[in-house]
Amino acid sequence: MKRRFALVLLLSLAACGHLSKPIDKTRGWSAEKLYASAKHQMDIGNYSNAVGQFETLEARYPYGPYAEQAQLDIAYSYYKDDEPVSAVAAADRFIKTYPDNSHVDYAYYLKGIINFNQGHGFLATLGAEDFAQRDPKAAEASFDAFKALVTRFPNSKYTPDARARMIYLANALAMHDIYVAQYYIVRGAYLASVNRAQYVLQHFPHAPAREQALAIMVVAYGKMGLPTLQADTRRVLQLNFPHSRYLAGAPVIQTQPWWKFW
Repeated sequence: MKRRFALVLLLSLAACGHLSKPIDKTRGWSAEKLYASAKHQMDIGNYSNAVGQFETLEARYPYGPYAEQAQLDIAYSYYKDDEPVSAVAAADRFIKTYPDNSHVDYAYYLKGIINFNQGHGFLATLGAEDFAQRDPKAAEASFDAFKALVTRFPNSKYTPDARARMIYLANALAMHDIYVAQYYIVRGAYLASVNRAQYVLQHFPHAPAREQALAIMVVAYGKMGLPTLQADTRRVLQLNFPHSRYLAGAPVIQTQPWWKFW
């Protein structure tokens, strides 16, 4: 009797387990139908559901245009769902897997936008000390993604916006280095200050911060007791910025927000 009861109980539990198993409503769907459903979820803002269905599509139909587009849409859905790390990873996977896809330019652009927004804290209008301590990694990654887009796809419809964002990023990154150079001067690390200012001149040749980079080098060389280098740098400053306020004695260590230097 006990054995019969145990068997009945076991069968009942198994039946319950079978009944509780979630039903896959997409079973048997074509790639086209799966993509349409996932795209609908994405369009109405159900990004987690969209990712799940796009991934199901990739698993069932790994080849063909729907799978390719699904991978790109996964990156976008992660981005909209505030999952930037997963979004960048998905965009990178698309670029590596489908380098000749007609939409690969958008993948680069999306990477740039994701990192641009991630660097919002770095790009915020802060005072010099705070700004110098910000991590520019996301802003640098954004710049690199936009640069790859502009270089590889100069005629892409996303390129004009990428160029504009690159200018903004270059100016912000240059000012970050200026603030670091100021930080070094205040603490007496004059050689480090010169090196950081030279980095600005080499890597951001069109940024307005060049003027202040040269002025910082003039001050740092003077503090180091190198009058020849100081005089040479001052001549370069005067040649490129004949009306520079630093030639009139304006201080190179300033505390106003970085955007006011432009």
